[in-house]
Amino acid sequence: MPTLWWIVLSGAAMSALALTGAVVLFLPQRWFERMVLPMVALAAGALLGGALFHMLPEAVRALGDGLAVYIWVALGILSFLVLEQFLNWHHCHRPVGEHRPVGYLILIADAVHNLLGGLAVGGAFVVDVRLGIVTWLVAAAHEIPQELGDFGILVHSNWRPVRALAFNLFSALPFLGGGLIAYTAADSVDVAVLLPFAAGNFVYIAIADLLPEVTTTPPEGGTGQNLAVFALGLGALLALAALF
Repeated sequence: MPTLWWIVLSGAAMSALALTGAVVLFLPQRWFERMVLPMVALAAGALLGGALFHMLPEAVRALGDGLAVYIWVALGILSFLVLEQFLNWHHCHRPVGEHRPVGYLILIADAVHNLLGGLAVGGAFVVDVRLGIVTWLVAAAHEIPQELGDFGILVHSNWRPVRALAFNLFSALPFLGGGLIAYTAADSVDVAVLLPFAAGNFVYIAIADLLPEVTTTPPEGGTGQNLAVFALGLGALLALAALF
């Protein structure tokens, strides 16, 4: 299948994940609170594993083991720090009753984040389809708990569920736009630089946003449960790297 179709399908699938937030409507609050931290721990492990075992090695192969690769990693980290500081938003997944920025601010920041994510995944598909699939899977692993949390927050902030779903879906569409931009730009620029940039994004989200949620919120299932799930995320991505 042509690379363009991989990018289009991955963008459509990522946008569809915005609808997973509706699950919150059918879950008792206590169930949601018990499942969300393990999901966050799994996403953190998958993000770090994707960055360390897939994206960085591929970036070194494509760009060489020079300083430029690690400058792009640093820029990827810096970009998400700027996103947090200026939009006052991050990927925390606390229960919906706790304070978080709400409403349009979340949606705007989510749209910017999805645009960057689409650029990264699109660039990965241009470099190698298998790498694109792994990068998409890693991005999806942290999108699901994020969408669950964001939808719950919007509903908790008196948004009607249908409206919250529609706006969540709309904020996810820039992911496809980012992928198409990466594909179009591949003829004139080396999109391989998006690999270390995206690796920096993933490392920042995992370490600055997700892991603090896991380590500072008392887990109902015990610390060992979240540690094991985090290790599972890392191990799964390591296994994929060893196999492919």
